[in-house]
Amino acid sequence: MTRDPEPTGFAQLAHFDGTRTAAVPQDRLRAIRRGAEAMREQLLDAPPVRYARSFDLLRIPYPAWFAFTGLYSQQLLKPHMVHLLARTTLVQYDDFEGRLRTLLFTPADFEAGNETPYFKRLGEQTPKFLHKTIAPVYRTVPQALASCGVSPEQVDYITYDHLHTQDVRRWLGSTGIPGLLPNAKLLVHRQELASVQGLLPLQADWYCPHGLDGVPLERIVAFDGSIQLGRGVALVHTPGHTEGNHSLVYRTADGLRVSSENGVSADSWSPLQSRHNGIRRHAQATGAEVILNGNTQEGSNDQYLSMVLEKTLAGTSATHGFSNVVPSSECSPHWLFPGAPTSHLWGETCFGTPTCA
Repeated sequence: MTRDPEPTGFAQLAHFDGTRTAAVPQDRLRAIRRGAEAMREQLLDAPPVRYARSFDLLRIPYPAWFAFTGLYSQQLLKPHMVHLLARTTLVQYDDFEGRLRTLLFTPADFEAGNETPYFKRLGEQTPKFLHKTIAPVYRTVPQALASCGVSPEQVDYITYDHLHTQDVRRWLGSTGIPGLLPNAKLLVHRQELASVQGLLPLQADWYCPHGLDGVPLERIVAFDGSIQLGRGVALVHTPGHTEGNHSLVYRTADGLRVSSENGVSADSWSPLQSRHNGIRRHAQATGAEVILNGNTQEGSNDQYLSMVLEKTLAGTSATHGFSNVVPSSECSPHWLFPGAPTSHLWGETCFGTPTCA
């Protein structure tokens, strides 16, 4: 199910080619399950990545009716707002020629990201003296790298599941200004790159204006479909939340991990196992396998299929009984927004030992 490597050194993955073309939605679902099961077996045959660690960056206030789409309208959730804990994940792995590569997944520049229209309005409506209380910052991306001894020069690639709120100019540089990650390239799905060239108003509210302006073209690598970057690590196209959305998959010593923002908590991919009555009863009543993160519903059916893909690919943890899909922005309790519907908290995760410069 793997095509010949692309000129970049990546391998194109064909497991999901044609799986969304059937007229009957249930046929699409069955095809995607089969593709995810086959990919899971292939990646489990690969060696674990050398190192994978996630770092807490900051908290973001977020409407509950976005975080758990469908439940708030049925009055199954009490909080109006929840807190999402945004993280970045560092992965070190061997490419297909055995060279060490370093990938940063969702490295947010939250200062520049504040220009995102939705959050800019929210900030203007909130007294400035409350900003650090409502949206506390735990560390920056450079601080995260320094904490594990990885230098900025070691980072080969950065990537985001999608480009909501992201401004990459600080990392990659822009016209006349060098970036803080001098050797890094942005890996982005070709459809996501196309979307940001001409957004509709409902999309534009969540994208940071000018986030790619002036970035040298040679620092941007667009890809199609799903790709394997090296041994035990892949980017899988999971459209729906945005058309160009993709998810990070990496092999660890105990299985596979998928990192995604299609959902915001362990409950999102395992609603029947939820300890929150509203979520569990919703899944029992409707048969829904997943609960969507729906701030922009570019394609709800596709997002549903993508979340089933993710949970099938990741498998279920023998330790806590939830899917091994880790939200890249995780709903987590906070005194300002009590009652967060989260049955299992992933927190920061770490596997292996880093290779430092």
